[in-house]
Amino acid sequence: MPSILCSPPLNPLAKQVVNISESLTKLERLTPPLKWAGGKRWLVPYLQKPWQVYSNYRLVEPFCGGLAIALGLQPEKALLNDINPHVVNFYQCLQKGLKLDIKVQNEREFYYAQRLEFNRLIQLGKADTPKAAQLFYYLNRTGYNGLCRFNRNGGFNVPFGRHRTINYTKDFSPYKSAFAEWKFTNLDFAKIPLTSNDLIYADPPYDVEFRQYAKNGFEWSEQERLAHWLAQQNNPAIASNQATTRILELYQDLGFQIHILNAPRRISCNGDRVPAKEMLAYRGFEKGLELS
Repeated sequence: MPSILCSPPLNPLAKQVVNISESLTKLERLTPPLKWAGGKRWLVPYLQKPWQVYSNYRLVEPFCGGLAIALGLQPEKALLNDINPHVVNFYQCLQKGLKLDIKVQNEREFYYAQRLEFNRLIQLGKADTPKAAQLFYYLNRTGYNGLCRFNRNGGFNVPFGRHRTINYTKDFSPYKSAFAEWKFTNLDFAKIPLTSNDLIYADPPYDVEFRQYAKNGFEWSEQERLAHWLAQQNNPAIASNQATTRILELYQDLGFQIHILNAPRRISCNGDRVPAKEMLAYRGFEKGLELS
């Protein structure tokens, strides 16, 4: 008989330690539940060092997107915001133990029928329902390259993808416990309630020609407003963006320290896979702390 079966019952403190350990193990195995164009999983190693210094802080993300950073850093507490309400609704449903009970298939006509149904729910004011969350997941996994794009009327308009096979997740229960101490919101970033023990990581839509990630887009004026908002906070803050000339000048002029990284280019219309230049701008950290 295995010796573990003969061990004395765990006391309450030991049980708590085991539960925490099991939760961390589950969290380590979790990957971002959505396919996300421009996802930041590759960036997690660069953020580990500053996060380790402030790991007792709450992680605040004004643009949580595909959740690669939160799942990579594994904060105990997090406030994860996004300007796209459909992303937030999906994550809030995951907190409740979402399971797919809709039909899913990798077929063109079926995809466009489901896209029409999703947009119908938006028009009816039912975009914050479990059914809308399931349809959003299906469209995300089946559409082209994990893009998330909306027209000015708020309709999802990503075309059918080119996937040979798709492994759809049907049961999202593991995310329920992982998200237990995380709060998901759909607010303007300037309205996010901050505390003195928050570390901010901001990854807004890139400063590129396409910016229709949400109904209202994200114009240059919004890039400026975000940078100034970050500079005004007393919290440690990191921002990432494509390293365009005007983005670099904006953050440098506001006193941010700048790192330029080679980002993997995952989507290209002309086959160009040359690494794109990515900016990491940070301020408010302990003197001498370097990103590596």
